[in-house]
Amino acid sequence: MGRQNGAFPASPRAPTLSPVSTAPVKEPEVISLEASELALPWITLVWNDPVNLMSYVVYVFETYFGYPRAKAERLMMDVHTLGKAVVSLGTREAMETDCMAMQGFGLWATFEKNQ
Repeated sequence: MGRQNGAFPASPRAPTLSPVSTAPVKEPEVISLEASELALPWITLVWNDPVNLMSYVVYVFETYFGYPRAKAERLMMDVHTLGKAVVSLGTREAMETDCMAMQGFGLWATFEKNQ
């Protein structure tokens, strides 16, 4: 067989080689958290606002959290006098749920990691 168009015909047995990379392979990074970091609870805060009546805030704390009236009133007074109160603590997911519930009741609420 001769040359066709200036090229040699490919041999059916010729291996095809791909370039070899000598760069180091990066392993996926594994993030490990200390047990103490995982154990730190999160908190839900309710903030004072000029809209809601104090009696309504007490009602929300009693009905949603199941707090006794005395505790609900004490938390409401903290919100009113100190500007905020920690109304629940737990996992991040639980605090997200509580925060969204408080917002659903029309209260100003946030959640954050307890320090």
